[in-house]
Amino acid sequence: MAEIAIPHPRDSRGLMGHEAAEAAFEASREAGRLHHAWLLTGPEGVGKASFAYRAARRLLGATPDPSDGQLGSDPDHPVTRQVAARSHPDLMVLEKLGEDGKARRLIPVDEARQLPEFFAKSPASAPYRVAIVDAADDLNVNAANALLKTLEEPPSRGVLLLVSHAPGRLFATIRSRCRRLAFAPLEEPRVAEFVRARAGVDVEQSLRLARMSGGAPGRALTLSQTQALAMDDAARDLLGDLPRMDEAAALSLADRFRGTEGAAQFALLFDRLSARVHDLARTRAADGAGALDRWAQAWETLQRLPREVEGLNLDRADAFFSALSELRAAARD
Repeated sequence: MAEIAIPHPRDSRGLMGHEAAEAAFEASREAGRLHHAWLLTGPEGVGKASFAYRAARRLLGATPDPSDGQLGSDPDHPVTRQVAARSHPDLMVLEKLGEDGKARRLIPVDEARQLPEFFAKSPASAPYRVAIVDAADDLNVNAANALLKTLEEPPSRGVLLLVSHAPGRLFATIRSRCRRLAFAPLEEPRVAEFVRARAGVDVEQSLRLARMSGGAPGRALTLSQTQALAMDDAARDLLGDLPRMDEAAALSLADRFRGTEGAAQFALLFDRLSARVHDLARTRAADGAGALDRWAQAWETLQRLPREVEGLNLDRADAFFSALSELRAAARD
């Protein structure tokens, strides 16, 4: 599988499948009824952050490029270049990715507290001041309160673009002050074609990645550069052997969970086990099979354990064998 560089949303060109969202935003802007805060919701990797940067470039004054959709901008325009260089004075971005290029656990509260001061100033060179929060889900309580202060005192020439993969986790007071734009998953064949064209995978692999991504092209592309397919194969083999367990294979998997790279492998395996157990339980329910409570409990464990491992710094191998024990018990019923 070819290794590719996945561009940051600020550098991406084009947006697939969200013409209605772009039309709604552009209609609001052209009518002079632009809301001060937009909540962009949908699965991770579906295109919300790319939309935010496309909207920001236009709000900051970039010349339109109709060949790139309704919110397309001239790639050679100074605004487009400044946004790409992260040097536009009227654009503020809050994200987990630090200046060193490494992902942080949360968006620091000190950065969120800069929002009121940023919007208190008039635009330096553009029609608007724009802030992108990618993602609002990554704000802790104090940072969310700093954001709420800005929402409660909307700037006259300011626009907030909030990316959210799980809007239900946000304060209701934040949601109520935003206009929501929903970004639905795309059709699997369309996502598969997108990945196949960019990642050098074959037809069968591209369809699996599209299915695993939940119809989110960005996530499918990211998965293509990880061990996602290998972890999906491992999950299939583990569940297919139940209630037996291949001790050697299980130990070999557990050895892969060490270090930073191991954390990603662990999360991928649990994601694939969870998805496959969900499908298995649904099939058993349709067939009238029993032990659904046990499988539902096993699914909840697969959902819960990765969060506990990360939050409490638990041993990943121990968590894996604990989950495997519960899956074996469910298969025996």
